[in-house]
Amino acid sequence: MKIFIANLVLFVSFEILFSGCSGPADTAANSEQNNQNQAINAAEKKTSSEYPPLPEKVAQAEMENLDRSTSKLADRKGKVVLVNLWATWCGFCRQEMPILVKMQDEHRDAGLEIIGLNVDDESIDDVNQFVQEMKLNYTIAWADGKLTNGLLKISKFQGIPQSFLIDREGNLRGVFTGANPENLKKMEDLVASMVAE
Repeated sequence: MKIFIANLVLFVSFEILFSGCSGPADTAANSEQNNQNQAINAAEKKTSSEYPPLPEKVAQAEMENLDRSTSKLADRKGKVVLVNLWATWCGFCRQEMPILVKMQDEHRDAGLEIIGLNVDDESIDDVNQFVQEMKLNYTIAWADGKLTNGLLKISKFQGIPQSFLIDREGNLRGVFTGANPENLKKMEDLVASMVAE
């Protein structure tokens, strides 16, 4: 019994240490990887031509919307797009959602579209109920395997939440993993800077 309790305490400590949920996307990344991802976020003042385009297979992958229609990230050229991977069971996803709601409210008229991509096989009724409960004001869709895998290859992070910021020309401008306050602040600042460009 003592071994079980010791292992439980160790497990909970690791869960608190890493600010991300694991699940279909599996484990948390190490701090070195987070530092590499943050380096992508650092160049706020550069012109869009200095950023890599979103891979074509990611841009062209289909998302299924709550109304069962489909769309692609490529359909949103001309907008600043923040793609957020999440699931209803992810506590860290819930923590960052009020910030996403606030950003969508503040920057909708400047061309920001936030897309929450559910990465789990949750029913439309469960997701609709969750959207109402959390008062989400942004696009909610399901990612297919091709889209999810393509985004995970970019971030090299297997947990959720994680977000990808795409500029008006379809270039990748930032990758944000986990839900720690420092990363969320950087995401807010970069979004504000990009919608003002």
